[in-house]
Amino acid sequence: MTAPAAPSTAPTPFWSALFTDRRIAPALGLGFTSGIPFLLVYGTQAAWLSDAGISLATIGLLSEMTLAYKFKFLWAPFLDRIDPPLLGRRLGRRRGWIVAAQAGVMAMLGGIAFGDPAHWLAWTIAFSVALGFAGATLDLVIDGWRITSVRPPEKQAVLSSWTEIGWRIGNLAAGAGALLLADRIGWRGAYLAMGALMLVGMAAAILAPEPPSDLDRGRAPPAPRAGLVETVWAPIRDLLRRLGPMAPAILLLVAGFRMPGYIATAMAVPLFKHQGFSNTDIATVTKLFGFWIGLGGTFLAGSLIPRIGMLPSLLVGTVAASASHLSLAYLAAHGGDGGRAFWTFAVTVGIDGFAYAFASVVLITYMSSLAATEHAASQFGLLTSLCAFPGSVLAGFSGFIVERTGFPLFFVLTSLIGVPVALLAVYVRVRAGRSEDSPAGL
Repeated sequence: MTAPAAPSTAPTPFWSALFTDRRIAPALGLGFTSGIPFLLVYGTQAAWLSDAGISLATIGLLSEMTLAYKFKFLWAPFLDRIDPPLLGRRLGRRRGWIVAAQAGVMAMLGGIAFGDPAHWLAWTIAFSVALGFAGATLDLVIDGWRITSVRPPEKQAVLSSWTEIGWRIGNLAAGAGALLLADRIGWRGAYLAMGALMLVGMAAAILAPEPPSDLDRGRAPPAPRAGLVETVWAPIRDLLRRLGPMAPAILLLVAGFRMPGYIATAMAVPLFKHQGFSNTDIATVTKLFGFWIGLGGTFLAGSLIPRIGMLPSLLVGTVAASASHLSLAYLAAHGGDGGRAFWTFAVTVGIDGFAYAFASVVLITYMSSLAATEHAASQFGLLTSLCAFPGSVLAGFSGFIVERTGFPLFFVLTSLIGVPVALLAVYVRVRAGRSEDSPAGL
């Protein structure tokens, strides 16, 4: 990839970018709305279903309503190729799809709000599945806008960080915020309020600049319509072609980067309960304290990546996220002892949450650098699915491992998974060379 002029080597100041870069404030708003739908079809909705008297077995099965998030790469190519009706002409392809997806989320939340799972569960399921599809689509189109809005990867880091901050705020609103509202105004009012928050994202989409690659139609005329197979295969073929011989190593790096976190997270809350911490303790520390700690990790990543580059950031993220599991091992071995147990718990959650947030921004920035602008939503969606799938599958066996090893050794083992991942990051960098335009995106 070449640029018409040499980019400035000075990193973009993280905080001042909020006031000097007209993409940052909209990115914050867009991230906010993308953080809302998932919990409203998963964790928060499980609380409503429980209040409605739905059995635990049924609630567990209904967690599959989030499958759209794992398979969103299947329809992502169509979002890269096709303009949304009406909105595409007025807002452009990227922003048009964002507003359309937000309208879909708002409509589905309204549908769920006017249902009653205790007496008509099928209604709730139908609108929840549709909400999962709309929410996954919203993630895709926001990522597509973000990736095509700025290059190179080091500059992408600041935009990714502010989008992630918005996502965390939206996630907090859909979690703790919706639960608090439900206690005061009921579940219908809570879901309608969450739907109204989509207006924030719509305003952000209208204020956001359309990426140059989508505005300048004359420079890159649209490709002719292709068949279904070609539409889905074209982004994959392009990604493999650009990565070249390094494709297996790079894709293994993406697949393994978050694997330790997925496996460890599956057993984190069971550990906290095993150590005797109450639901209130867990909610206070992981949701409220953890939220602010996570923002700190996000801020650090957004500031550090432009200064030290992608490779050092990848190494720091891999090592920090994996090593943080040693604090969970310590909590498992000693955290329930004495009057300092709660503070040991809080420090452990802080270490793990800070490292997790830092690593998340690093990974998002790295995967963004691998995606081509013309296939931004498709390739980023594919990479996020690749990142999530192996860890999610292995996490299903985590309980069996804990039963055999105990909690302390289990978390030590999850931390050791980060060692080959870090070595793989070094290998990718050495083989790719030190060119800023290397296919490794490093």
